[in-house]
Amino acid sequence: MKVLLLENVHPVAAETFRRNGFEVEVQAGSLSESDLVEALSGVSVLGIRSNTKVTQAVLDAAPDLRAIGCFCIGTNQVDLTHATKLGVGVFNAPFSNTRSVVELVIGEILALARRLPEKTQRMHDGIWDKSAKGAYETRGRTLGIVGYGNIGTQLSNMAEAIGLRVAFYDTADRLAHGNAQRMGSLDELLEASDFVSIHVDGRPGNAGLFGAEQFSRMKPGSVFINASRGMVVDDVALREHILSGHLSGAAIDVFPVEPKAQGDLFESPLRGLDNVILTPHVGGSTGEAQEEIGTFVSGKLSAYMADGATALSVNLPTVAPAPREGSFRMALLHRNVPGVLASINRTLAEAGANVVGQSLATRGELGYVITDTDVPMSAETLESLRHVAEAVHLETWPEDAPR
Repeated sequence: MKVLLLENVHPVAAETFRRNGFEVEVQAGSLSESDLVEALSGVSVLGIRSNTKVTQAVLDAAPDLRAIGCFCIGTNQVDLTHATKLGVGVFNAPFSNTRSVVELVIGEILALARRLPEKTQRMHDGIWDKSAKGAYETRGRTLGIVGYGNIGTQLSNMAEAIGLRVAFYDTADRLAHGNAQRMGSLDELLEASDFVSIHVDGRPGNAGLFGAEQFSRMKPGSVFINASRGMVVDDVALREHILSGHLSGAAIDVFPVEPKAQGDLFESPLRGLDNVILTPHVGGSTGEAQEEIGTFVSGKLSAYMADGATALSVNLPTVAPAPREGSFRMALLHRNVPGVLASINRTLAEAGANVVGQSLATRGELGYVITDTDVPMSAETLESLRHVAEAVHLETWPEDAPR
């Protein structure tokens, strides 16, 4: 089976796949929709980061594709609904780069408080500007965290350790860490915070979350940081509030439109502004994080391809089967309605197969059942199973079993 890895996925991923018997192709950049369709011919597993878009058209044109690995946190670059409909498992790394993102944000808070971006630029320009104007300590000031998930909570802990007060706002019910204070509304958080850091996911409802109205609510002289999703923030409105002096600085790691390949031209209304840190989507780009992500996601994909295990899949019910107990295994993704399991087992019994192991889990409207039998199934039996009422997709092992 063939694996295609794009966007400079860490080499440990390719090593893992090759060790597990896969043929691996590696490409440095992302691909356009048409190029991706062409590249996926014969590919069973696709590995991407955040810049490659796996659309419905791509999925429909890739009949050999069985799994997608997002070597990052987000999965909004994949049409998850259509991937699920086609039985394509999608996996990501929800925790592996948390520390790296948090350390970047902490560093940016300290740098912006001391106005280091403009200080270092003036030194490079040959200007000695030894002044404390606009510089301050962060101790005792308030960091407002919007989105209190894995990254937000770890940022909360580290911020308190350097003397910041922490306030947070999240639409979900989250437990406060340490002395962090939950705010009743986003406006309340913005009005109270000296630094505001965004850590929300890429769901469509978060698009345009931060615009002119939200920036105007922030405290005069405060700082804005976005290391989550580019589409969350109106960068033009941010520019206006920095130029007006209402905000004293910003640090932005993600952008609504990002270059596709290393060395491509980067355009943004935020270029050229004093006390603004712009980084090329490197929040999770440390050696440690990328190696951990490469190991984690390639391991999940390998297990899924080897035995159907769906632990931590973002779109399929979670089943962690035991090692294959019989000579044949099949995994059936189906709509979650009564009677499917009985129909499967009836079909197997009619084929003279004894079930020696079976695992089932449901998730919303879907069910996923893995069944081991003592004898291989014929092509005719598998065809009957594919036409079981409510069946979505069927996979079989060993690899030379009829499909």
